Amino acid sequence: MVFFIAVIAVLLPGVTCLTPQINACVVGKPPLIKHKYFLSGDFIMAGILSQFYMISDPVHFKRHPSEELVDELIYFMARWTYLASMELLSTRSRFIPNYKCDTKDWTVSVIMGPTSHICPFIANILNVYKLPQLIYGSSPVIEDNIKTAFLHRFFPNGDQQIMGILQLLLYLRWTWVGLIVQRNENGDRFIQNAVTLFSQKGICFDFIEQMAKETFSNDIAAAFKDFTNMYIIIMNSTANVIILYCENQVTVIFRMLPYFPAFEEMPVKRKDKVWIMPGQMEFTSLPFQRVCGIDFFHGVISFAISSKEIPGFNTFLQMRNPTSEVEDHLMKVFWEKVFECSFPKDKLDEDTGMLCTGEEKLKNLPKSVFDTTMTGQSYSIYNAVYAVAHALQAMLSPKSKYKTRVEVGQPFFFIQKAWQFHHYLRTISFNNTAEQKISFNENGDLETEFDIINWVTFPNETFIKVKVGKIHPTASPDKLITLSAQDITWPAMFNQVPPLSVCNINCRSGSRKMKIEGKPFCCYDCFRCAKGKISNQMDAVDCFQCSEDQYANKAQNLCILKRATFLSYNEPLGITLATISLIFSFITALVLGIFIKQRDTPIVKANNRNLTYILLIVLLLSFLCSLLFIGQPDQVKCLMRQTAFGIIFSIALSCILGKTIIVVLAFMATKPGSKMRKWVGKRLANTIVLSCSLTQFIICVIWLASSPPFPDSDMHSMVEEIVLKCNEGSTTMFYIVISFLGFLTSVSFTVAFLARKLPDSFNEAKFITFSMLVFCSVWISFVPTYLSTKGKYMVAVEIFSILASAAGLLGCIFSPKCYIIVLRPDLNTKRQLVKK
Repeated sequence: MVFFIAVIAVLLPGVTCLTPQINACVVGKPPLIKHKYFLSGDFIMAGILSQFYMISDPVHFKRHPSEELVDELIYFMARWTYLASMELLSTRSRFIPNYKCDTKDWTVSVIMGPTSHICPFIANILNVYKLPQLIYGSSPVIEDNIKTAFLHRFFPNGDQQIMGILQLLLYLRWTWVGLIVQRNENGDRFIQNAVTLFSQKGICFDFIEQMAKETFSNDIAAAFKDFTNMYIIIMNSTANVIILYCENQVTVIFRMLPYFPAFEEMPVKRKDKVWIMPGQMEFTSLPFQRVCGIDFFHGVISFAISSKEIPGFNTFLQMRNPTSEVEDHLMKVFWEKVFECSFPKDKLDEDTGMLCTGEEKLKNLPKSVFDTTMTGQSYSIYNAVYAVAHALQAMLSPKSKYKTRVEVGQPFFFIQKAWQFHHYLRTISFNNTAEQKISFNENGDLETEFDIINWVTFPNETFIKVKVGKIHPTASPDKLITLSAQDITWPAMFNQVPPLSVCNINCRSGSRKMKIEGKPFCCYDCFRCAKGKISNQMDAVDCFQCSEDQYANKAQNLCILKRATFLSYNEPLGITLATISLIFSFITALVLGIFIKQRDTPIVKANNRNLTYILLIVLLLSFLCSLLFIGQPDQVKCLMRQTAFGIIFSIALSCILGKTIIVVLAFMATKPGSKMRKWVGKRLANTIVLSCSLTQFIICVIWLASSPPFPDSDMHSMVEEIVLKCNEGSTTMFYIVISFLGFLTSVSFTVAFLARKLPDSFNEAKFITFSMLVFCSVWISFVPTYLSTKGKYMVAVEIFSILASAAGLLGCIFSPKCYIIVLRPDLNTKRQLVKK
């Protein structure tokens, strides 16, 4: 079934600062709206469109106020819109609302747009007749479900574009933007819905400005002042990206913004901005603006309904001729404006300048005057017309449950049953001639995608629109936007580098952001992370601590795995200490061998030869004991380290104590009548050594049985290392072992100190005193040194103290005797020992 759908188009004046004069409409006479077009056909589609501007003479109140028509915008738009709507309900050429002589010119639907001003007023009239109203531009904000029941949006609702703009900002990491909206319901809705949503996603607004409300006051200076103030706010803003959420007519105003500084002295200079414009805002200009530059729009990023090239569209445009249709007033008005010519009105007209021939070519016009490409709004009109055709075909199909009688191609049911047509419009789904699917979702919204368009202007007042991406509103969040950022042409000031639009420079990794009081959350200072903490992303809210087995690098943006460390035989320090230990062990063994070989000499036999042997053996073990502290700690080493050290040094100190006491008792026993003779002998010395050693041994056994040492790791003392060490288990038992050694040391030193002045030949107490002085000095200095070092160097300090204290005992006690035995054997006689 094929229909011929004709269009009645009525153009309303758009928004302007001054009102035109119109005469009161008289019922029965043709309406005053002159700019209209009618073409007969099987079905009639009407279009009520706001497409041009009118400016009247200044109002001087020299006539009656009713003739001046000083009025508010809302009433102005309502008057013209109601007039056009009622004309659709009248018999053609007769303005008698609600009366048609026949059904020949009955309208099946109305296309309206592109601004949201006219839609509510049309609905007030046409909803009574349940007439479908097809919106191809900005959708009005109507909360009344009854009014919206007859509206069919062929342009996506604002929420889809809000999400698209948000995703674009997030994709390009623009967090500091400006916002300009119109002072109407759509602008208020954008502020209410978008500002909160954008803030949740980390985007702030440097400013939110509403366009000056369009009125029909003749005070143009006041209007320019409002726009000038807005211009200053824009240019003073630190935001490089401005969202311009308005409608077509606003491009006229913004095209004039660059010329505002010429009108008066401006306190700011012009700066390039990246403008983001929604789909309902397309390029519009006035006739006098054809000589104005369009570089202000260079680099604009706009949205448009995703469209494909319509076959034959350009050919159709080039074939248009204003003389081909007698009643096509619209084309003639358009032709005169764009080609700056005029058609003769009658034969009496004088020379009116350049005459229009009708042979002028649209393709020769610069795009700033007329763009021959299919725009998003034009594509919506195209889809709306085809949707009506498909819906009519479905409704008149023999399979339709609403099948009715059709005569001469005119369905009579539209008068009585026009409401049935809405069902087919809501559920229609078809492929247009560009092979793109057109359908609506369950909410009655058009299911479509948005093209992301980049405007590129040229000095010859023309421009091109480059498709650089898409918005997929129904896709998953990670696939919501596809963008070829490298294909975008940016405003000249940015030197073809994607601009930043942030309140301040992003905090680098290794730092965190801190909010600045009194400013939006997008404005913040950057502070370096505290020592040991990192942040590994831009604009981190806080820094975090690395895990125990990791440490922060110098840039504090990465955690590095700590390396395990211990005092090893493979490093110079370990090798040095092990070598020293073996050297002293060899020296001790050599001394022991000398003493065993010279065991029958007086100097060896003096002062308990057995204790001397035990002391040398224990000193040999103490040097070898230090080797337990070198190498990776394991269970055996940890069990033996401190216990071996404690027991060995307890035996050594007890031997020294026994030798010292024997010396003292020996001299006391030489006095006449002394009762000390019975204490002098091997039994006392053995008792001292055995009791002291046994006590320390019992302490160590209790320690190992209750809470023994075990291999452990220190994660904290060294920043970049995990120190492998031995945990002492019970610290109480460890301190008891150390305390007992300290007790033996103090007693030995005290006794030796008291016996230091006894006769030299029989007295080794003086040497013992020196040895104990060295021993005490080493271990007293050990405490602060040990506490001030970390990691494996703590073990090295303990090894050094063991070697130094043992070497002190060996050197101070045995070096004088070895000197006599080896170098002065003449002094190693009983006579020399007893002569004093």
